[in-house]
Amino acid sequence: MTELPKTFDPAAIEQRWYAHWEEQGLFRPDRPGAEPWTIVNPPPNVTGSLHIGHALDNTLQDILTRHARLKGKDAMWVVGTDHAGIATQMVVERQLNAAGSKRTDFTRDEFIDKVWAWKAESGGQITGQLRRLGCSMDWSNERFTMDEGFSRAVLKVFVELHRQGLLYRDKRLVNWDPGLGTAISDLEVETREIKGHFWHIRYPLEDGSGFIEVATTRPETMLADMAVAVNPTDERYTALVGKRVRLPITGRLIPIVADEHADPALGSGAVKITPGHDFNDFEVGKRAGMKAGEMLNMLDAKANVVQTSDGLIPTDLLGLSTAEARKAVVARLKADGVLIPHVDKEGAEHDAEPRIIQTPYGDRSGVVIEPWLTDQWYVDAKTLAAPAIEAVQTGAIRLVPKTWEKTFFNWMENIQPWCVSRQLWWGHQIPAWFAEDGRIFVAQTEEDARAEAGQGVTLTRDPDVLDTWFSSALWPFATMGWPHEGEWQRRYPNDVLISGFDILFFWDARMMMQGLHFLHDVPFRTLYLHGLVRAADGAKMSKSKGNTVDPLGLIDRYGADALRFFMAAMESQGRDIKMDEKRVEGYRNFATKLWNACRFAQANGIGGSTTLEPPAATHAVNQWILAETVRTVQAVDLALGEYRFDAAANAIYQFVWSRFCDWYLELIKGQIDDETKAVAGWVLDQILVILHPFMPFVTEELWHGLASRDHDLIVAHWPMPDARALDPEAEREIDWLIRLVSDIRTARTELNVPPGARLPLHVRDAGEGTTARLARQQPALARLARVDMTDGDVAAGGAAQVVVDEATFVLPLAGVIDLDAERTRLTKAIAAAEKERDALGGRLSNPSFVERAKPEAVEKAKADHADKMAEAARLHAALGRLG
Repeated sequence: MTELPKTFDPAAIEQRWYAHWEEQGLFRPDRPGAEPWTIVNPPPNVTGSLHIGHALDNTLQDILTRHARLKGKDAMWVVGTDHAGIATQMVVERQLNAAGSKRTDFTRDEFIDKVWAWKAESGGQITGQLRRLGCSMDWSNERFTMDEGFSRAVLKVFVELHRQGLLYRDKRLVNWDPGLGTAISDLEVETREIKGHFWHIRYPLEDGSGFIEVATTRPETMLADMAVAVNPTDERYTALVGKRVRLPITGRLIPIVADEHADPALGSGAVKITPGHDFNDFEVGKRAGMKAGEMLNMLDAKANVVQTSDGLIPTDLLGLSTAEARKAVVARLKADGVLIPHVDKEGAEHDAEPRIIQTPYGDRSGVVIEPWLTDQWYVDAKTLAAPAIEAVQTGAIRLVPKTWEKTFFNWMENIQPWCVSRQLWWGHQIPAWFAEDGRIFVAQTEEDARAEAGQGVTLTRDPDVLDTWFSSALWPFATMGWPHEGEWQRRYPNDVLISGFDILFFWDARMMMQGLHFLHDVPFRTLYLHGLVRAADGAKMSKSKGNTVDPLGLIDRYGADALRFFMAAMESQGRDIKMDEKRVEGYRNFATKLWNACRFAQANGIGGSTTLEPPAATHAVNQWILAETVRTVQAVDLALGEYRFDAAANAIYQFVWSRFCDWYLELIKGQIDDETKAVAGWVLDQILVILHPFMPFVTEELWHGLASRDHDLIVAHWPMPDARALDPEAEREIDWLIRLVSDIRTARTELNVPPGARLPLHVRDAGEGTTARLARQQPALARLARVDMTDGDVAAGGAAQVVVDEATFVLPLAGVIDLDAERTRLTKAIAAAEKERDALGGRLSNPSFVERAKPEAVEKAKADHADKMAEAARLHAALGRLG
């Protein structure tokens, strides 16, 4: 036993214990015969740093991993990072730019060498930060989505899917980022509300008999219009369907088609169709019989105007940016007399109607995203989605919380082809080679592709790379050696995956698809989806708002244990968490309270237990705390089994703070015999074990502080005490004592009895059981409630009365407090509390307030109203006690 310092200092112990655990290989103890338990971390970007969402996600994973390890399982938490194609290439390009060079100054191979050099020097920041959080990951098997073994798995999957007809090359619209020069996923698109306009244009009918009016937020794209659509039920245009209009500026003749995409109630009911530059228009064009290869394209990779295949765009518009083209097109339309002015409320005319436009931006480049028609590689996601849908329907994969199932099914049942190619240099280069005659050869190596092409055929490799989500979809099995022999044969499926709900479709669902397709089984049995960590006011955190929270700063101030416990206690089945630094501080205080309890134990000869089973106990207080311990262990086990992290954390908190520290240690003071030492030491050990998954650092320090151990806490045994040997009557007796002491303390406080005053205590109507309990517990009652048992009648004058079960406990107060003054004080306090209560009640009963006030204001009013109601009730009870 080592004497604990007076003050709990998280910084003094965290780095020391983490280094010890990792050096000793305790994150993956040698348990070859034990039941395997496996979880994989969502691989953070290699460019990333720990943010508050990572802190939540990884805390929850670590709790489950440490719990499984303590249960004796061969627990493995797979760790690694994602190569983050776009983000990493941007970081390295910025470094080159700062040095006066650019990517294109180098060959592709030279640039990739520079990326690898950057990774070796700077790419491990987040892994060091995960260590600070206390994550017990298997660092000895750390993986990277571009390492050699993982890359082989990626190429194999690509080739196999292509051979099976589930991966193909196609011309479709993509989210094109002109700043980065690549297609990007929906996840990388950020929609912003921008002040824009709605222009109304006359498109003349070919026969000169009139015109049809269209409205658009992007007049520049009319240069590539291929149709005008009207709703088939719109009688205004029935006679026009099948006719053609002559497009202003270009003179292109385009048809009027019937399609339900056109909304008769929106604008004129007629919409321009630009299938090469709008996702909805692309589908309309396909339904109208247009082939993707025939759709007109008016933009290059930098979003500048280029000539369409029919050559009809005026040459002075070529080379303009979309913003410049918009101004030029509007000026021409106005000059040609086909722009319909907008008349405002004051009767003034304007070129366009002001509108708020939902505009897509690249989350990294910050430029407007263009729907762009280009050749890309696609996965037949609809075919791969079917087994994943069935897995969730049948319960082979359990979604927690279950409320996410509806969203999951809706997205999966309407899934679109998945674009998996990116126009970057950093990433898995697509294993496809093009021949000059247009043939494409897909193979794992260039040698295989040449063998398939035959002699004399010149091959050029596709320069594109794969979307990072394609490779990370293989994470549950490629990290463990698939397709060769390896851990995956024992550890697939994984037990659980913990993920933010925001990547349910970008990562989680794709792991389901690939795992079911290639390994014919689900990748994980349970998928737990947690919410977001929001600012204290409930707003979403963002750098632009300046309301982000640095988890490393919180760790510096309060310790990793406090932050982890906060995350667990606030995580309630996927609901968003409001950041509350005061609560983090409160959980640091919780760790301090446990620290001081252990120091008290040391000072009284209480050390660590020598047995796994609870020691024998004859004292009621010891039997009671043993029973409380058993119930807490059961509650934590049940809560973690149901992924109720908040319930597990709160069960531990209430037991440690209230039952053990506030009551048990107070009850045993002055009577710590050998039995009590053994019981208290055993209970403390159980506390340290069940708290360890939540607060690993302080518990490990205390574990070794209480006794000389032959093993670390991280690999201790999870408690499995037998509740059958406990005495229910002893539990009832201590619960009765706690209620009696609590009620007496409450009465003393409410009636302003001086804390040091000792009061006589008279008992009325006590039964035999209560009388016997009073005899046994009289020393504890006298010490904790500061009362002295007294026989005889109660003296005349005011007295407080406390009723517990059948007995009434009377506390004479004459001479202790000024009874009349106390009655006056309580009466005034009751009036004040009731006045505030009624005022708040009136506000809440006013529909105008409830409907118009901010939700947070209404919630605060409800909380304040409940507080004042409770305060008034307490004061009434206190006045009633005076008799």
